[in-house]
Amino acid sequence: QVQLVESGGGLVQAGGSLRLSCAASRNIFSINAMGWYRQAPGKQRELVAAITSGGTRNYADSVKGRFTMSRDNAKNTIDLQMNSLKPEDTAVYYCNALWGSDSYWGQGTQVTVSS
Repeated sequence: QVQLVESGGGLVQAGGSLRLSCAASRNIFSINAMGWYRQAPGKQRELVAAITSGGTRNYADSVKGRFTMSRDNAKNTIDLQMNSLKPEDTAVYYCNALWGSDSYWGQGTQVTVSS
């Protein structure tokens, strides 16, 4: 199993920045892929950014150029640096890990962007 703990959410004004962090309970090299998802009220959960064990990154079109995902192998963490935040980025952000054939989720962290 993989336990995931997110941190770093909060309230920020439009144009501001936040950094989210996700700590995994096992060596992230052993995890096939990790990602950040978000879910806004009344909407489906959507992929924001993902990174494979080989280091390939993918971003949703809506966040390209504003969000950057990074990985710290020594700390078994992945971070999401979010710049130029917009009100439409408001959502609960979830960390996800694909390990073998199983998918694991963190508890989520709220990001609220005020206009």
